Amino acid sequence: METITFPTKLHIGEHVLQGLKHYKNQRIFIVTDPFMVQSNKIETITMHLQEKNELKIFSNVIPDPPIENVISGIESMASFAPTLLIAVGGGSPIDAAKAMKFFGKQLGKIEELTFIVIPTTSGTGSEVTNFSVITNQDKGVKYPLVTAEIQPDETYLASELVISAPRNITADTGMDVLTHALEAYVSTKANDFSDALCEKVVVLVFDYLVRCYQDGSDIEAREKMHYASCMAGMAFNLTSLGLNHGIAHAAGAKLHVAHGRLNAILLSEVIQYNAGCGTSEQAYDQPTAARYAYLAELIGYEKSTEKLGVKHLIRGIEKLKKQLGIPTTLKQAGVNTETVEKFKSEIAEGAMLDGCTATNPRIPTKKAIEDIIDNVK
Repeated sequence: METITFPTKLHIGEHVLQGLKHYKNQRIFIVTDPFMVQSNKIETITMHLQEKNELKIFSNVIPDPPIENVISGIESMASFAPTLLIAVGGGSPIDAAKAMKFFGKQLGKIEELTFIVIPTTSGTGSEVTNFSVITNQDKGVKYPLVTAEIQPDETYLASELVISAPRNITADTGMDVLTHALEAYVSTKANDFSDALCEKVVVLVFDYLVRCYQDGSDIEAREKMHYASCMAGMAFNLTSLGLNHGIAHAAGAKLHVAHGRLNAILLSEVIQYNAGCGTSEQAYDQPTAARYAYLAELIGYEKSTEKLGVKHLIRGIEKLKKQLGIPTTLKQAGVNTETVEKFKSEIAEGAMLDGCTATNPRIPTKKAIEDIIDNVK
């Protein structure tokens, strides 16, 4: 038996942030990043929370938040004793806030509180998931935290917050959305409900991501990608992900390539590996290939054999990457071959142990992962 729940309440539509005004007599702890404060963008949020509330802003979150960052946040929360926790930003502030909530409660530093997320990027889907990723900087390792205790209670999807996102961030996060959908679609835990979400997400990404990239003020395209990101998060919260994210988690802290960009570089190679249609000596996987081929139809390619359908999907992805200025190799992303070789074995070992890899449609060997890395270096 499987039980499907979508416990996070979603607020969408025009003027959605005005809904924050109904919070009164709260002690509100806001987790965000320095840019949101320095640019005064955080005032877009706080202006709706001023009435009869006490606010404290923790803005020290850094990209790929390390354990020390989380500990610092917990201490700040403990001294403030909040009743409401709000995470504002991209994946890093959201992941940090989730970890602060979880470990703060485990350590007896904070009480149970309402957790609200307001994403400012269209990528992670973290606003509707029970996933968080925290980094051990000393070891260069990312640790996924997966527990229902970090599931947000409410999410405000305000597409106006992503209007000013730079083109490279738009591209990287958009490709992360696509990777989420593709991995959830072929996950060993996929079901009809997650499939419906993934299929819609893939269509939305191919219809609207380039529009966002070319014109950041295209509010319709921004809204569609913001919703696509959320729906992809809903899907992989049901199914988990796969090898693409397994490698990206293991490689990100060592190669220092943006998460979404790293996913995009790996994507075509992982699809070929999963379907058994690549250059490696892997057996052909007809069911997985058939699922990829169906997605190729959804983005406009004619129905064909499964193997040709996989090639069409990869062709569509590579065309999309080119339109977005996404590099096709790690070298093009600024990582020299020597660095890749230095960490390749560790990355492969880490990817095999990553929780996302456990739901990949094909169980990888260390050599298979190293081959994938070689093909994108």
